[in-house]
Amino acid sequence: MIPHLAITSVINHLLAPEAWARDKLRQHAGKLAHIDLELFAVRLKVSADGMVEGASADAASNVKISIRLSDLPLIAQNRERAFSYVKVDGDADFANTISQLSQSLRWEAEEDLGKLFGDIAAVRMVAGAKSVAQAARETHQKLQENLAEYFLEEQPMLVRPAAVAALGNEVSRIRDDVERLTKRIEKLERLR
Repeated sequence: MIPHLAITSVINHLLAPEAWARDKLRQHAGKLAHIDLELFAVRLKVSADGMVEGASADAASNVKISIRLSDLPLIAQNRERAFSYVKVDGDADFANTISQLSQSLRWEAEEDLGKLFGDIAAVRMVAGAKSVAQAARETHQKLQENLAEYFLEEQPMLVRPAAVAALGNEVSRIRDDVERLTKRIEKLERLR
């Protein structure tokens, strides 16, 4: 189980240098958010200074945010649409503030690493991590393209959209031809 202290420490670390974010949260001082991540739940209370603190399990929450673990990669990939993957119950204004902060707050890795390893090392570490992440994305994309090509061309299990459209057009043409033929046959039978 992930302790509340670790999560509140991380969130407060992100909030500390951002006065605008603390100001937004200050408007919701005393409110409690219950975040359910299937494996564990976190209950956070907004303090008067715009930071967060752990909350007891028996306190009533103002908003409940349920996140499926299977959606976490989608959320991480597109933070702007993160809240479209979650279920929100309760105070809409408070949930909206949480959504805005989740989209806007960023970890300044270079700054934190610079304190531990020095500025030059921190810049290189972050650049290296970005390079590895980019290489992983490119490898993932190439793997998807290679698998798609394999299943389309070499081991046909998939069909290209253009082939499906062509088949649909052909079926429509044949249906129309059959209808015209049926009408001609009916017309010939009436003439007899």
